[in-house]
Amino acid sequence: MSYLIYVAYFGEVVVIFLWLRDARIFFRTGLPGYRKAAYHGVLYGALGTFGLLCTIAGNTFELLGLAIILAALYLQSRIVREKVWTGTESTLERMIGSARRRAPIKK
Repeated sequence: MSYLIYVAYFGEVVVIFLWLRDARIFFRTGLPGYRKAAYHGVLYGALGTFGLLCTIAGNTFELLGLAIILAALYLQSRIVREKVWTGTESTLERMIGSARRRAPIKK
C-alpha cells in the first residue's frame, strides 16, 4: 500500500467534512449560497469517493484518483457563499459551522 492512499483518504475526509459543514450552516441560516453549496457538496462528495476508489484500485490509477479528489476540492471552493461570521468567533466555531440562526419571520 502506497502512502498516496493515505493522502487520498485524508482528501476524501476533507471533501465530506466541508459538505457537512455547508449543510449545517444552511440548516441554521437558510442562506441560498450555502443551500447551493450543500446540494453541490453531494455531487462533489461522490466525485471524491470515486477518486478514492481510483486511488485504491492500483498503481496505475493512483495519481488519477488524487487528481479527481483535488478537482472535487477545487470545485467545492468555487461556490460563492454569503458571509455568516462577524469576526468575533473562534476558529473552532468557524470550523464546525456554528453560525447564528436566522430570526423567524413574524406575521
